Amino acid sequence: MTHEARALAFETALRRAGVRITRQRAALLRVLAAAEDHPDAIQLFQRATAAGAGVSLATVYRTLSALETQGVILKQVFEGAAARFEPADTRHHDHMIDVDTGEVHEFVNERIERLQAEIAAEMGYEIVRHRLELYVRRKP
Repeated sequence: MTHEARALAFETALRRAGVRITRQRAALLRVLAAAEDHPDAIQLFQRATAAGAGVSLATVYRTLSALETQGVILKQVFEGAAARFEPADTRHHDHMIDVDTGEVHEFVNERIERLQAEIAAEMGYEIVRHRLELYVRRKP
């Protein structure tokens, strides 16, 4: 999905929730849609401010909450860090979090996916959803 299409999907979700789309909020949605990382609310506020949005931090938090409620973004809470956000329309992936830098890396590994399904099946279950977070440090 393009950044423009994603920003429009975010806007549509907010309208569905009865949220008014102001110039500041529209700029914030464009910043969020263009994010290639997993920004937290403060980072989104800073990026929107740098883009000239003039958005308040309270508006950022309210907007993120509404987008999460509408199911178009996912709130990721990694150990020891502020909540981060990513679009909900991306394909399934897992996360590696660098404990020294806080960087979040997405990855997909079919062996891990198969193994998880096999373990669940051996125990008489099927996976409905899952999250895998690896907390890592670069080797010296």
